[in-house]
Amino acid sequence: MSNISAADVAKLRRMTGAGMMDCKKALEEAAGDFEKAQELIRKRGQAIANKRADREATEGVVLAKTTADGKTGMMISLNCETDFVAKNADFIALGYKILDGALKSAPADLEALKNTVIDGKKVSDLVLEKSGITGEKFDLTYFGAITAEAVQPYIHPGNKLATLVGFSKAGIDVQVYKDVAMQVAAMNPVSVDKDDVPEKILAQELDIAREQARREGKPEEMLEKIAQGKLNKFFKEGTLMNQEFIKDSKLTIRQYLESHDKGLRATGFVRYTLNV
Repeated sequence: MSNISAADVAKLRRMTGAGMMDCKKALEEAAGDFEKAQELIRKRGQAIANKRADREATEGVVLAKTTADGKTGMMISLNCETDFVAKNADFIALGYKILDGALKSAPADLEALKNTVIDGKKVSDLVLEKSGITGEKFDLTYFGAITAEAVQPYIHPGNKLATLVGFSKAGIDVQVYKDVAMQVAAMNPVSVDKDDVPEKILAQELDIAREQARREGKPEEMLEKIAQGKLNKFFKEGTLMNQEFIKDSKLTIRQYLESHDKGLRATGFVRYTLNV
């Protein structure tokens, strides 16, 4: 058995993030070979992950960030089993490491992100290794992206909810962008504007409105008019540009944006929440 120094153990710990005793044991089994020791730690992580595959990873973090030019934003959800681990600085750092890698490589979807290589390792392997270190199941469960002239991220305190909002113009007071990103977090709109609401949702809302009116005993010839009226209310409550601004209910988001720049509007958004 090789004589493993404290410096070697510390070096492997920096390389893998594994605990001191795990690193010492891996180096001893690998006779001081760092590459073999890393492989042993990875395999242990896989073994632990396999044992906990049926566990639910319902805690975690939702993180959002933009590229340096502020024109592309990306969001991920990295899950774990307990809130204790979710609040751990190393776990959050792993999330940001993955997010930074995504911003550099621009993956097409979640599967592409999992196959993205960061520091010589696929993201899926990074997640697996860290899972083995903590003994909890880790899972990368969500990836979203948006591109616009300006993109604003918002992460709600606690890292369980995040938004990204795209805007038609750059160079506006950043607080305006932040206000709208917070609006999306708080009010959870279904679309940016009336024209963006999916046909399926429109049909469902009209059906619900007609049925409610019918149960209330309204005449059949009035059902369509009543349903259209309820649909207008739905647009005010469910579409971002027509919602009341949470900081000033006298204004809609459209009016708030136009008060800062006549041509300013939201062009898209991404919202994801975890246990909120």
